[in-house]
Amino acid sequence: MIIVMEQNADEKNVGRVIESIEAHGLKSHIYRGTERTVIGVIGDTVGTGVNGFRSMPGVENVVPILKPFKIASRKYMPEGSVVKVGNVEIGGNEVVVMAGPCAIESDEQLLTIAKSVKNSGAKILRGSAFKPRTSPYEFQGLGEEGLKIMRKVKKETGMIVETEVMDIRDVPMVADYVDILRVGARNMQNFDLLKELGKIDKPVIIKRGMSATIRELMLAAEYIMKEGNHRVILCERGIRTFETATRSTLDVGAVPVLKQETHLPVIIDPSHAAGNRQFVGSLAKAGVAAGADGLLIEVHHQPEKALCDGPQSVTTEMFSELMPQLRAVAAAVGRVIE
Repeated sequence: MIIVMEQNADEKNVGRVIESIEAHGLKSHIYRGTERTVIGVIGDTVGTGVNGFRSMPGVENVVPILKPFKIASRKYMPEGSVVKVGNVEIGGNEVVVMAGPCAIESDEQLLTIAKSVKNSGAKILRGSAFKPRTSPYEFQGLGEEGLKIMRKVKKETGMIVETEVMDIRDVPMVADYVDILRVGARNMQNFDLLKELGKIDKPVIIKRGMSATIRELMLAAEYIMKEGNHRVILCERGIRTFETATRSTLDVGAVPVLKQETHLPVIIDPSHAAGNRQFVGSLAKAGVAAGADGLLIEVHHQPEKALCDGPQSVTTEMFSELMPQLRAVAAAVGRVIE
């Protein structure tokens, strides 16, 4: 449930409510909005005496949250949350573009792509040092060496950087190198990994599993947030259906559904949904039109030589041509891409 404080409630009122919550063996999470403070109550609230909370000084209302996801619920944070990373805000009026190669291959490769996408308007550099592959014989990534390359490129370009983390044992190391950690579709329900990511002070992108429902995606986010890390970004990257024309089926409808159900920022990955660079631009524009807060696009300067997902990586030239089109779509729906 959530406890909505009165507009003029002071810190003493808030403190007393939190003390009462903890006295019942429950956890509290505070959200301070522009007008009111809302306190989320986490745990089994049956028999805790809702009326007791309702009668406390400074409390305006007590609202039960019947859905299984609590902290991620729009009821908990009606205004919507904004994840800040450096000078970039994800979840605000700007549609943030994240771009870069599927996998980090070398210093020259990553730096070349980073400079190009930055010049075109990308705010965040994507690139993976660890690659979960269907076949054990395919390129698995450079590991920590790839992270060192990303740190070097970050220093040279000034870009915010993000990468995938796969193993609970690697979380501290990866968090030391990058600004944003990403949970891939295959690990969306790796609950031990999610719990560990809830203990760090870094934003986390969590991708929807290829066979996961929207509800399951939000519950995966709940695992992270329950541990204390509320800087979570949801990513729709396509789901598995009977259609084979594209790699996955981009669930564009998931964007407005998620925006209604949760306060968390929502981005889309048109590259993994398409599986073909010719379709990436159209899906990216559809995502912006649907209300996505950001895009995660795979870009490669020589996709024919890419060690991973070359067919779905747009060229640097294609990305440069796509950005003005994305800005036009964003403007049409009252958003901006700077």
